[in-house]
Amino acid sequence: MYNKGKKTPKGCVKVDYYERIQSAVHFMEENLKKELPITDIASKACFSPFHFQRLFQAISGFSVREYIRRRRLTEAANLLKKTNRTILDIAIDYQYGSQEAFSRAFAHCFGITPAKYRRSTIQLDGQSIINFLDLKTSLNGDESIPKPAIMHLDSIPVIGYEYHTDLNDEQYFEDIPGFYHDFGANEYFLKIPDKAAPDMSYGISCNFRDEGAFSFIVGEAVLSSAQNTEDRFVHIEIPGGKYAVFDVSGPTEQVQNTRRYIYRTWLANANYERREGPDFEVTDVRRSAYPHDMKMKIYIPIT
Repeated sequence: MYNKGKKTPKGCVKVDYYERIQSAVHFMEENLKKELPITDIASKACFSPFHFQRLFQAISGFSVREYIRRRRLTEAANLLKKTNRTILDIAIDYQYGSQEAFSRAFAHCFGITPAKYRRSTIQLDGQSIINFLDLKTSLNGDESIPKPAIMHLDSIPVIGYEYHTDLNDEQYFEDIPGFYHDFGANEYFLKIPDKAAPDMSYGISCNFRDEGAFSFIVGEAVLSSAQNTEDRFVHIEIPGGKYAVFDVSGPTEQVQNTRRYIYRTWLANANYERREGPDFEVTDVRRSAYPHDMKMKIYIPIT
């Protein structure tokens, strides 16, 4: 059921995460006037497309697509002031199919239309070229988050209900609590047979798509012999292997902060690479009280 993701591109050397992402930034800058598939961008950093987007957003605070859009509009704004080229020519240069589409995007970004901006004396505060090497020195670890335990797990069969969310703009932070609520409100947990760990709820991020969409499965671990379930449920096997395990005890904000910390700081500075396979979390339902006191472990596959 789960999507193992794409392997690290051939010829990539394991170096500093921030340097790898900065290589991708250079590639984006060189190709702002061309199509920029996320697969091509991520390959310059030697990450899978989904993992690259997660790292970029966790560290910078905005998505790859948002960064590209703002950089294109910033360069277009410079041309509006410095040249006599038509607005349509500039729009096409920066991958907009029409002057209307470009004008809407420009006004949404800067609060003024391209035509009015060209006639004005306003100096826009555009998007500068991001430097992840500078960000590396400014980001500090969250001392409130305990260091992870490193452990080896056997494979874990799970039966659950599949939901869909998206990495972009951290939509999944808003969606995931709703998935758990829906799972409980519909009493799906009562319909899972042969439970191996009652009162332990699994949340599994998997089926990663290049553009940022992914599945989140809420379910429970089952005995390997579990077979009979309703059609609405999915069977998934969490692969065995080495995991970094983060303990979370506190409000839902702490859960989100831990997820950000893992991808913004810990992975970038640890002597581990995130390997293929799903992230997952296990909530002790009996001991947790949503949203103020969650008892949870977050598992990141590493090598």
